[in-house]
Amino acid sequence: MSNSETAAQQPIYERLVRERGDVPAEARQAAQQVQRRANEALDWSDVRASHKKREEGFFSAFD
Repeated sequence: MSNSETAAQQPIYERLVRERGDVPAEARQAAQQVQRRANEALDWSDVRASHKKREEGFFSAFD
């Protein structure tokens, strides 16, 4: 096989991306989205701030 024949062939990854989509990039994007949602769901900063206000004797009818 000559260099021109090798250059004419596409690497398998490029062919798979063209045929099936960029699965690793899609999986990475989905994982990042899940991580953001999990961080939001597990964000206890509001609860901690409210608890700290109560400990300091702060009163608000809206807490």
